[in-house]
Amino acid sequence: MKFGICTFCSIPLRFLPEHKSEMVNQLLFGDLFRVYDSKDEWAFINLIHDGYQGWIPAKQITFLSEEEFKTLDSSNKYSSLELFHQISNLSNNEIYSILLGSTIYTNSNRSFFIGKDEFKFDGLLSSTHENTDRNKIIEYSKLYLHAPYLWGGRSPFGIDCSGLTQMAYKMAGINILRDASQQSGHGETINLLSEAKAGDLVFFDNEEEIITHVGILLSGSLIIHASGKVKIDHLDHQGIFSIEEKKYTHKLRLIKSLL
Repeated sequence: MKFGICTFCSIPLRFLPEHKSEMVNQLLFGDLFRVYDSKDEWAFINLIHDGYQGWIPAKQITFLSEEEFKTLDSSNKYSSLELFHQISNLSNNEIYSILLGSTIYTNSNRSFFIGKDEFKFDGLLSSTHENTDRNKIIEYSKLYLHAPYLWGGRSPFGIDCSGLTQMAYKMAGINILRDASQQSGHGETINLLSEAKAGDLVFFDNEEEIITHVGILLSGSLIIHASGKVKIDHLDHQGIFSIEEKKYTHKLRLIKSLL
């Protein structure tokens, strides 16, 4: 087995080993993964933080030894709170661009090693090793407001509904699974909307009663979610009432508290 890390601002994770295949997820700088298989110029990987699998171009992999991989995986992890920032590779004096929510492995000098290369980050970081604050989840989710909807996206330049919830929770120090249906298995069920708290996850289903959408509760009557774009809409016991469309767009199915 081989090990790798994303050192690009983002890498599309595709369903099939070809560029025209759909993007099912997105790697950001600092994401660790295992390499399980290869085909032509593609590698089949498994992401460490959520177990998601798919294909990426082998040329875009920064390979790590097993020891290097384990060292990073066990290190303190923070998230960049900068919309778009740069990180310095001190070993070759090059600059790398990174996106909001990228993983930073930093020490007191705000530097860390990826393989033999030393990186230094001088931007704003999340405090992911303190007690999780519901207000932080809300604060981080709002950093993505007006980001366009993108299937499989996890960045402010394109994100989907479960990507938004995963990233907001990640920056608050909580790892959750990738898809809305998977995230619905986390936490404790809240029976009534009036009993839910800001930061709770709210799930919605389709006519076949399959969970297809998720958002984050802001208050008893507002929700932030990605539908067309990341936006804030009204929420009641029926579901989401779109402020722009002036109609119900998603049917409420489930509320979960992870805190």
